[in-house]
Amino acid sequence: QQSKNKILLPMKVLVIGSGGREHAIVDALTRSPQVEKIYCAPGNAGIARQAECVDIRDTEVERLRDFARGEGIGLTVVGPEAALAAGIVDSFREAGLRIFGPTKAAARIESSKEFAKDLMARYGIPTAGYRAFTDYEAARAYVAARPFPAVLKYDGLAAGKGVVIAQTMEEADEALRQMLLDDKFGEGKVVVEDFLEGPEFSFMLLCFVSGRRVWPMVLSQDHKRAYDGDKGPNTGGMGAYTPLPFITADDERYAVERIMRPTAEAMVAEGCPFEGVLYGGLMKTADGIKVIEFNARFGDPETEVVLPRLKSDIVDIFCAVADGRDAQLEWDDRPALGIVLASKGYPGSYEKGHEIKRLDKVEGTVYHMGTKADGDRILTAGGRVLFVVGRGATLAEARAAALRDVARIECDNLFHRSDIGHWALDDKDL
Repeated sequence: QQSKNKILLPMKVLVIGSGGREHAIVDALTRSPQVEKIYCAPGNAGIARQAECVDIRDTEVERLRDFARGEGIGLTVVGPEAALAAGIVDSFREAGLRIFGPTKAAARIESSKEFAKDLMARYGIPTAGYRAFTDYEAARAYVAARPFPAVLKYDGLAAGKGVVIAQTMEEADEALRQMLLDDKFGEGKVVVEDFLEGPEFSFMLLCFVSGRRVWPMVLSQDHKRAYDGDKGPNTGGMGAYTPLPFITADDERYAVERIMRPTAEAMVAEGCPFEGVLYGGLMKTADGIKVIEFNARFGDPETEVVLPRLKSDIVDIFCAVADGRDAQLEWDDRPALGIVLASKGYPGSYEKGHEIKRLDKVEGTVYHMGTKADGDRILTAGGRVLFVVGRGATLAEARAAALRDVARIECDNLFHRSDIGHWALDDKDL
């Protein structure tokens, strides 16, 4: 069993997942002198250049546990929400293995929208008004009697695609049919929320229960719509940037002290203390900052711009959270801005297997989100394929650097947004 309050050096680290978030975590781990070797299950073509990829899916909990035990893994870091919802943390802890992430019970703050909304209602954490439904006709009648837009959320995990902001009754009806009649994401409920207006900003923090301690990361924001000008369908995120010049120090303080810390304390009071990354998707409205949603893990693509700014040794932080000790976070002041290169057709149907060329010409950082190797060739293997990060003294410089690198990459089936960060920058900076 791993000894508490003691980091065994050097250590082997296992990262669970296969996307850009996991690539950013692996990349940060390579900068730690405490790491002997990195494994990633299942990984991708980009991750394979920095870690040994293991052919085990992120929800194969028992196989992952047995691998970690057999290889003498000193720390496991969980990326995707599906693994958390499957109880991977509980399984690893029962086996005496150190793992970074919340238990299955605590992960309900993401895996069940109704659990999260009920928690916020009970503990007075500011969020939009809501009602949950299992019956299609009842949900439809409720939506029809209320003003539009209507916010409809599937009560469960839906790979970032379970939220619909319906502008008309026709759109709402289609979404309700898919969620409640067609079981598009599986059987479950739908949460209907009041629509909030304002610029959403993502706020990620490390949150652990011993002493109810909360450490905020730097603020970041992602862009959900597929096309420039925030047009097109919602996606898992087409780009992100940090910092956020329009969020004040008072806003940040309010978010920590009025939302994030009370949420951590509420989880303790509910008997399911949270350890790991508690991610708050927040919105600054005319009535103050409110919670849109909570995630129980690093956001994607926010992680890919936040972790490059982390100056502290990430292994120290992961182990401190897993072991219930204090942590220190130090940040680089330079902005970071990242752009997603996605397969044409995403978030709908898209082709795979298109070759990506000239990645070696990129001057900044590229995280692989959905790629696979075919010999020496790199092929597209997902909806979101690559994430190109630019750095600079200003956000404008960071965006210019990212766009230059995007232009260096060749692939006949990728598209991207050119206006990431436009909430913080004028069009003249494009």
